Amino acid sequence: MSHWVTRLLKHRRFDERDAQRLLGAGALQRVQARVAASETGHSGEIRVCVEAGLPWSYLRRHATPRERAISMFGKLRVWDTEHNNGVLIYLLIAEHAIEIVADRGLARRVDAATWQQITATMKAAFQRGEFEAGLNQAVDAVDALLRQHFALAPGEVNPNELTDTPDLR
Repeated sequence: MSHWVTRLLKHRRFDERDAQRLLGAGALQRVQARVAASETGHSGEIRVCVEAGLPWSYLRRHATPRERAISMFGKLRVWDTEHNNGVLIYLLIAEHAIEIVADRGLARRVDAATWQQITATMKAAFQRGEFEAGLNQAVDAVDALLRQHFALAPGEVNPNELTDTPDLR
């Protein structure tokens, strides 16, 4: 069987219910609360997207998980923040892929090795079956970067520009 057919079958095997089962409702609510709490200390926005498998159009053109993450960055409007400092944490279940996409305001201040370290930490947690812990570690790491580069002044409030609810597909 060709690599393409194998990949297609892998992506069709999963659906949104698998994304929900991976974390569970309680974990999703806790991740959402963690994102909301994070955003009280900086002007950035954090979005989490968990996708079971790539859509047919992406599979047909042999798109990578990174390409899909960048597309979701746009679809979820993570780029549309006042300070260009939104961050998308993207998981693709079918390929066990993790991508972090940061808008230009933060991306130009953080080197690639830092993003790779966050991704590696998540991957290690996921391999142990600790999905909520892995997501929490990623949110905390992104929070620390946003606080370092976009901290709020005392008394300043960050208007919530994007929903904190994880996006499941």
